[in-house]
Amino acid sequence: QVQLVESGGGLVQTGGSLRLSCTASGESISNYAMGWFRQAPGKERQTLAAISPSGSATFVNFSLKDRFSISKDDIENTMYLQMKNLEPEDTALYYCAAVRATPMGLLTDSARYDHWGKGTRVTVAS
Repeated sequence: QVQLVESGGGLVQTGGSLRLSCTASGESISNYAMGWFRQAPGKERQTLAAISPSGSATFVNFSLKDRFSISKDDIENTMYLQMKNLEPEDTALYYCAAVRATPMGLLTDSARYDHWGKGTRVTVAS
């Protein structure tokens, strides 16, 4: 059973950058497909990015491809979301999630994930 903890959120000015971390414990993330999601007040949860267990397959939401990128470090057992040129519309609670998958498994549907962190809040000031 893997446990996930997000960190790196905070208050940032428009145009700023943040790197979110999702640190896993209990099992190696090399066995898990992982993803980043966010939810803003009054809005549905949005899929931001996903990465396969092998790390060789990645997905980034088309609308965010120019600003967000996903990566992971199996030795650190941590997944990252690098965000740049942040906008007020990026303000939300950001979550990471994981699910066991085959090495090239890439899942973009949040309903497929069965392990979730508690989230880290990102606030972008205008």
